[in-house]
Amino acid sequence: MDTATTEAADELRRPLPNGLAAALVFLSSGAVLVLETAALRLVGPYVGVTLQVTSSVIGIALAAIAYGTWFGGWLADRRDPRALLAPALVISAITTAVTLPVVRYAGELLRGGAAPGMLLLVALAVVVPAALLSAVTPLVVKLQLGDLRHTGQVVGKLSSIGTLGAITATLGTGFVLVAVFSSTVIILGLAVVLGVTGLIVGGYLRRQGGVPIPGRTGTKVLVAIVGLGAVTVSTVAPDPCDVETEYHCASVEVDPDNSTGRLLVLNSAHHSYVDLADPTHLEFAYTQWIGAVADVMAPPGQPLDAVHLGGGGFTVPRYLTATRPGTDNIVFEIDGGLVELGERELDVRPGPDLEPVVGDARMLVTERPTDSADLVVGDAFGHLTVPWHLATREMAAEVHRITRPGGIYVMNVIDYPPLRFIRAQLATVAAVFPNIAVVAPPAGLAGEEGANFLIVASDTPLDLDALRHGLDTSIDEPATLLAGAELDRFVDGARVLTDEYAPVDQLLTVG
Repeated sequence: MDTATTEAADELRRPLPNGLAAALVFLSSGAVLVLETAALRLVGPYVGVTLQVTSSVIGIALAAIAYGTWFGGWLADRRDPRALLAPALVISAITTAVTLPVVRYAGELLRGGAAPGMLLLVALAVVVPAALLSAVTPLVVKLQLGDLRHTGQVVGKLSSIGTLGAITATLGTGFVLVAVFSSTVIILGLAVVLGVTGLIVGGYLRRQGGVPIPGRTGTKVLVAIVGLGAVTVSTVAPDPCDVETEYHCASVEVDPDNSTGRLLVLNSAHHSYVDLADPTHLEFAYTQWIGAVADVMAPPGQPLDAVHLGGGGFTVPRYLTATRPGTDNIVFEIDGGLVELGERELDVRPGPDLEPVVGDARMLVTERPTDSADLVVGDAFGHLTVPWHLATREMAAEVHRITRPGGIYVMNVIDYPPLRFIRAQLATVAAVFPNIAVVAPPAGLAGEEGANFLIVASDTPLDLDALRHGLDTSIDEPATLLAGAELDRFVDGARVLTDEYAPVDQLLTVG
């Protein structure tokens, strides 16, 4: 063997500089977690943000990591890893950029909560780029195993660096990136970082040892064209969000039949309706039911101390302020971006009669004084489901604590046949409040269709006759009020939800 051949063989066996190897493993592992976190926001407008969606993203991402790592190790034993590192990074950049248009166009076709569509959309968002990125670590490990006496040290070190990259990306995306940038910027920014890194690594390795990029010239040109096309298409793909907050893809639509009507859409769900010119206008039936409860519990015009668990479009606080001047509305809304959107576009005006407080309602309720509210309105949702920690007996006990004697707790719940969730929620509230009723459309109570259900609870007897009269005279759509023995038969011994056991997403699943 001549000297040139020996030097070339030695170069192929030479490991990467430790810093470069660590940086590649850190970046590729972290990029997978950025992609995983961003995927939750990409698919949310089409399939919601539920436990099933979150589980799907985590599970499919882990599958992509497993198969990508296996495939990368398989390739590393058959090809020169030096020649594969740059292409893996560049192609992962392209597939990351392609994720945006693929999800946004496919999302319109797969919209809804059906499990097959949900899983397919998540797979489109995650599988290919995550698998390619996961292949980088075994390629690097193969290069660094120059001395079998230190195999454990090399593998352990690089594995820990990859884990640190994943942790850093998870925390950085959740606490910083999502709060500052839109999903489009995060995904395209990640694609640019990966692409530039791949080009830099390819150039470096080529200068160091003449490592060629595999593939014919025509193939390389095609990859470059696809990459540029992916970025271009990504920038023009339809974005379902007017605003991306930390928790929601939000948009405000103008009612075509009412120039001052505004519909707030959160993650594809019609969440709130606001009439900018008439705060007393209640469009959705469940808000009309809440208005009827308020009209029954206190004389017209009498101010109330009201606590709202969830702000949304601030429809009910605006109604109470308009119909009962002097009402003190405290609104607990976890999404500060939603409060800002309300101030900009939904005529939300913080002041003496309206105090939005940004934070988790469960935590904030515990800070409220005992017997400090006449009316507590529960209207908080994660997509279509009440957040589990707001649906438990322990939460109901906290609401009972802050509600004055004779006060009322109303809770908006959405459920679908076979109505497992509303039955469990009624049983849960009834475990704390001795007097309880539910208002719902007849077809909803009959289990014929999905519907809103309004739970009405108090520690003193409810004026059911007055409430029925109010529902009959002031509500646009038919509504049925169940209480007493009828309600007991409807609940049918459903299990009480607790902090230990509250599978709200599973109970809501149509079955």
